[in-house]
Amino acid sequence: MALFEFSLIYLVPLSVVMGYYLGGYYTFITPLFVFGVVPVLDILIGRDIRNPSEETEKIWDRQIGFRALTWICAPLQVAAVFWGAYILRHSSLNFIEITGFVFSIGISSGVLGINVAHELSHRVNEKFEPFLGKSMLWTVFYMHWGLEHVVGHHRNVATPEDPATARLAESFYQFWPRTVFGSFNSAWEFEKNRLLKSGESVWSLKNRLVLFSIEQVVLIVLFAFFFGFIGIFFLFIQSFIAITLLEVINYIEHYGLIRRREKDGKYEAVKPWHSWNSSNRLTNRFLFNLQRHSDHHYKPNRRYQMLRHHEESPQLPTGYAGMVLVALIPPLWRFIMDKRVKAFHIRDGERF
Repeated sequence: MALFEFSLIYLVPLSVVMGYYLGGYYTFITPLFVFGVVPVLDILIGRDIRNPSEETEKIWDRQIGFRALTWICAPLQVAAVFWGAYILRHSSLNFIEITGFVFSIGISSGVLGINVAHELSHRVNEKFEPFLGKSMLWTVFYMHWGLEHVVGHHRNVATPEDPATARLAESFYQFWPRTVFGSFNSAWEFEKNRLLKSGESVWSLKNRLVLFSIEQVVLIVLFAFFFGFIGIFFLFIQSFIAITLLEVINYIEHYGLIRRREKDGKYEAVKPWHSWNSSNRLTNRFLFNLQRHSDHHYKPNRRYQMLRHHEESPQLPTGYAGMVLVALIPPLWRFIMDKRVKAFHIRDGERF
């Protein structure tokens, strides 16, 4: 049953294909489905706060099906982006159809692409799954993010040093440039320090960011050759939409939360209450339990199917699909979230 429910993520690229073949305003099926139907169903279906038993965890950890669900997403993501450029190059879509189609591909690249790349990028002791994660991030010009997320964000989360932690009263529109450019700078600093310590040149292929940049240029050349200007335009726009979707979720996940400094000047260890948690059943199934973000930061090596609900963590009022819409309206966001941040700090004042 769990395997079936996590397969719901495939409905997102399927809705893109359906929208294209139906044409006209139907090309907007994907955003309507993700940000219209899903938030309503999220409220109706409600939360699932059950945690797997130790025995169930052992069984699920051995089941290849859970991993295969994420592996399949990689070729689907790459194929969807190339297919999208092909359609724009060879089909006579009108302006409305182009807008809906490109927007839908971008949403799919965020939900299917970056979200699953996040899960696979955490398998740092393996090669196959991180490779799949890089291939998906390749299609949205965000390959550095997979590196920075693991070595930077997880170390600095809920501190002023983390560009992906939104500050209290900071709007999403202020947060977006700070996190997008800050995450690249953070990844570059990590690579620079790593290479200098080993006596290597920063400007070499041993610098993963240099290698990533070359690979991204190769993607642009491929699209220019096969699909022309319209292909490059499509590639950049759908990437921007996917990255923005990722970053608005980043904004939601840690808004206003901060770790306290200990007497030695170091930050306290990451705990479940340093991330906003949401156990809405439907959106967690769509996002491979990404909303159980408190446990993800507490135990970053734990695979998605085993992530746990923590009642002591600050709880979002609804799932990500609904919170994304709220985050785009700063006054509404602050009205809903600021009082929750302050109440949580007061309730657990000794922690902050």
